[in-house]
Amino acid sequence: MGDGCSAAEPADASANPRVSVVIPAYRRADVVGRAIDSALAQTASDLEVVVVDDGSDDGTEAVVAAYDDPRVRYLAHERNRGVSAARNTGVEASTGEYVAFLDSDDEWLPRKLERQLAVLDDRGEGWVGAYCEVATADLSLLGRVGSALSERVVRSGGLAEGGRELAEALVTMRVFMGPGSTLLVEREAVRAAGGFDEGLSIYEDWDLVLRVLAAGRIAHVAEPLAVTHFTGDAPAEAYVENDARYLARNAALVDDLEARGVPVRHIHRMGLVGHFLAEGRFSDAAAYLDGRVLRRPTDLARLAFWSLLGVRARLGGVR
Repeated sequence: MGDGCSAAEPADASANPRVSVVIPAYRRADVVGRAIDSALAQTASDLEVVVVDDGSDDGTEAVVAAYDDPRVRYLAHERNRGVSAARNTGVEASTGEYVAFLDSDDEWLPRKLERQLAVLDDRGEGWVGAYCEVATADLSLLGRVGSALSERVVRSGGLAEGGRELAEALVTMRVFMGPGSTLLVEREAVRAAGGFDEGLSIYEDWDLVLRVLAAGRIAHVAEPLAVTHFTGDAPAEAYVENDARYLARNAALVDDLEARGVPVRHIHRMGLVGHFLAEGRFSDAAAYLDGRVLRRPTDLARLAFWSLLGVRARLGGVR
């Protein structure tokens, strides 16, 4: 099962389920039960739930062990190795035709897997996965404004499904997929793509999707069947480091788009500006701005909104 990992074997290895649900968890004793419950409540019940405890020192193991259901399996890393490693461990231990990823602080609506499987059954050969829309629980007024701004200004017109076209929409941020909790994909497609990059802690799910799309197509279910619960964000510096690695890993796609006049790197720099501004770090944000922002009304609209978030962070004493 990999370095430093213990696991419970499936109850009946000969009766492989159609879907393996992989839930990475690190110090999530307070919320992982909600994620597991939502997986077990799926109307498509031919599944297993593989919880990978990534070196937790809280009661995560006890929460999982309390489930008297042979479909629930518990694996543990001896030390914390990060979300990408935890998902890779879950994929390697999975036995299903498909793998569905669910973050430990998120949950699914009951028909999530049913709807995705139905779409894939209808599409047929060449379609290796499907994702759905996502809703955010307890979103603040500013959060709702930001979400609406992104949908109407930044992501409008982005192709929602396909192969190469979807990859281009994803890397230019015209599509938001949230694959950490929305993606259902053939297990062999994940393995063929090399799994998750364990050097990434952000964008690792997008990076995997881009590699899967090099070999197959991913469908879109236009229903919010996954629910995210915001439990904090990484600092802006982490986004800088991970964004650079993500773009470098997908340099061929980025360079091709840049050669066709699509400013991919500018789009990503603007994303970094947003993270710094949201923390109230205006001078750090300015370092990532370039002259093109003045020629792009969408960028100006986003700058105004992010600046408002920064002012709120400053007034609230948040750096």
